[in-house]
Amino acid sequence: MRGESSTLPRIDDMIRRIDLRGVHGVDYRDAVPRADFDVEAAIPAVHAICEDVRVRGLEAVVELSAKHDGVEQSDIRVPREALTTALAELDPAVRAGLEESVRRLRATCQAEVEQDVVTDLGPGATVTHRKVPVDRVGLYVPGGLAPLVSSVLMNVVPAQVAGVRSIALSSTPQKDHGGLPHPTILAACELLGVDEVYAVGGAQAIAMFAYGVGPCARVDLVTGPGSIWVVTAKRLLKGRVGIDSEAGPTEIAILADEAADPAYVAADLLSQAEHDPLAAAVLVTTSEALADEVEAELDKQVSVTKHVERIRTALSGQQSGIVLVEDLDQGVAVVDAYAAEHLEIHTADAAGVAARVNNAGAIFVGPHAPVSLGDYCAGSNHVLPTGGCACHSSGLSVRAFTKSVHVVDYSREALLEVADHVVTLAVAEDLPGHGAAVGVRLESRDE
Repeated sequence: MRGESSTLPRIDDMIRRIDLRGVHGVDYRDAVPRADFDVEAAIPAVHAICEDVRVRGLEAVVELSAKHDGVEQSDIRVPREALTTALAELDPAVRAGLEESVRRLRATCQAEVEQDVVTDLGPGATVTHRKVPVDRVGLYVPGGLAPLVSSVLMNVVPAQVAGVRSIALSSTPQKDHGGLPHPTILAACELLGVDEVYAVGGAQAIAMFAYGVGPCARVDLVTGPGSIWVVTAKRLLKGRVGIDSEAGPTEIAILADEAADPAYVAADLLSQAEHDPLAAAVLVTTSEALADEVEAELDKQVSVTKHVERIRTALSGQQSGIVLVEDLDQGVAVVDAYAAEHLEIHTADAAGVAARVNNAGAIFVGPHAPVSLGDYCAGSNHVLPTGGCACHSSGLSVRAFTKSVHVVDYSREALLEVADHVVTLAVAEDLPGHGAAVGVRLESRDE
């Protein structure tokens, strides 16, 4: 008898296997497990929420919080004293962990700050590639199944290092905490000096940021992960406001051979499955023996963990599974096609194999770099592309909070050098006014 798990099926009865050994010439994106995260199906309901917020503003936000979060609000902005109290009452060990995480993340963020680049194209002709921070951002921190305090750090620190002038943050109001976000989230905001914090969750939070509602002025960019409601709102409002990505439920893929430790592999699959029933956990391995051992370890480890039903639901879902491949070449091809949010490499030559992978939000190399390290204290960012988007998108970073501006500075002589080319190309495009705009500057006149 093992408590809660005794009435549930064993892991090896639920986590499916997919055998791709000998299967070549196919699109592996269609062969590996993938979550059914249907943003299109959520669009009508989320569109109605966003329109309600656009039309009725603060009144709509308050009503939606009452409906979806069960809280009654008179003010959506978190009082200043709630932030200071939360930090004062924070467990010292938690504070120490947050401070170390901030220190490491700030170091990596500062290292990636891009400098302006000036290109000299000849006498009197320069183009400067200037990096400019976004003026105002809205940061979203999920607070549904778990108070993701680490997401406060992952959003705020790169924005601060980028030089963002105005930062607002919103998180789900909690009925158990007087209609405010979780105290640990508030404490992290205070620790980082973010004092514009809102108790608004879900799609209505994204709409609040996009339209400017009540005390919250409109933002230029929204970042942060969230539920399907949040993701759908970001898709619908993109253009009205900039977004970082459509980050959905978490996912982990592990590429392993016979050198892998099955206890480590199982623990890492479990660690991400506890996020959400829709979380994806995928093992890609060359070793059938390892697959058997991992299943046994999962059954043992899951039975004694806290969120048993949530984890088993995630592991038994269509988004999770064990994929057998014939060799590491095929394994690399499979994980590249899957383009995981988090990819761990547990092979004899982990660094060498990791160097061959192009598509992943973040790659964790070897037995001592679990995804949990990246979730908190690696110095990397854990807001990463999901759903295969890592084949074209990057995780959150300083770059997400900056934009590029080309500054073109030409003298009359430098313009004269290329004037004929400009006029010729303008004529080729049947846009004579473009050419005339150059010609008028080159007519003889007093300078």
